[in-house]
Amino acid sequence: MQKRHVYILMLLATVVWSGAFITGKISIREFSPISLTFLRFLFTLPVIFTILYLKHPEDWIPKRKEWLPLGILGLIGTFGYHVFFFTALRYTQAVNASLIGATNPMVTTFLAIVFLREKLTPMRALGILLSFTGVFFIVTNGDWQALRSLRFNFGDLIMFTAVWFWASYAVISRVFMQKYQLEPLKVTAYTFFTCTVVSFPLVLLEAPWQNWLSASGGAWLSILYMSLFASIIGYGIQLIGIQHIGAARAAIFINIVPAFVIIESIVFLGEIFSWFKAFSAGVIILGVYLASRSETEPSKHKANNIKQ
Repeated sequence: MQKRHVYILMLLATVVWSGAFITGKISIREFSPISLTFLRFLFTLPVIFTILYLKHPEDWIPKRKEWLPLGILGLIGTFGYHVFFFTALRYTQAVNASLIGATNPMVTTFLAIVFLREKLTPMRALGILLSFTGVFFIVTNGDWQALRSLRFNFGDLIMFTAVWFWASYAVISRVFMQKYQLEPLKVTAYTFFTCTVVSFPLVLLEAPWQNWLSASGGAWLSILYMSLFASIIGYGIQLIGIQHIGAARAAIFINIVPAFVIIESIVFLGEIFSWFKAFSAGVIILGVYLASRSETEPSKHKANNIKQ
């Protein structure tokens, strides 16, 4: 496959991922965060496990020693992240959520420096500082008095919490995948499975059946979009991208997601995008760009030497 075709596919994946913020915002109006988390991955399971079985028919069921790490990853990265993500969308704009979500690489880098002992280069430090500054502008809405009185947008703070869940997942998965030799597709499938299992009893406690029956077709289609397009197709394209252009270049496309969310949120949600948010977006993206230019130097300490 030619590189230009791969880049087009990765751009398509970016559009697909950006749609998750829009459909999440639409569906959270009629479903609870727990229900959305459960349904999104329930609908994903048949597809992802079919793919896993076809690709690894001899090794699609985890070994005994793999269940615990897969369960931990599913609890943190899939269940934890999405409950906070959907909760955030209930209280903040899709644009804000996407901009704060764009700091994920920076938070992951920060945690990797602290826990995996990766080297903090000046460029990475500047990138982290700029990205967190951009988040500060969004959370405070540019009002410095908000810091003194602790007046922050609740939804923005929840989204930033979601980012820390996902970054923790990224760092822990790096350790577990080395230690247990876990295959990426198996990790994805069983983190989805763990999320579904954990959220099921919570859904039973909510007893949301009446709300589900009265939900609009648009809300249900939004859930299906997140399940099949954002989770399956987006993931599949990402694997193609990593195979042909490498993980580093493929990851750069994630930074473009907020740009598409801005356009889609104005068109489909009627959200207002101010010049102030444009400035904040620029600061965040610049921070991610600067940090991504800095090559990660291997740590002197192996990941699996971390105290667990």
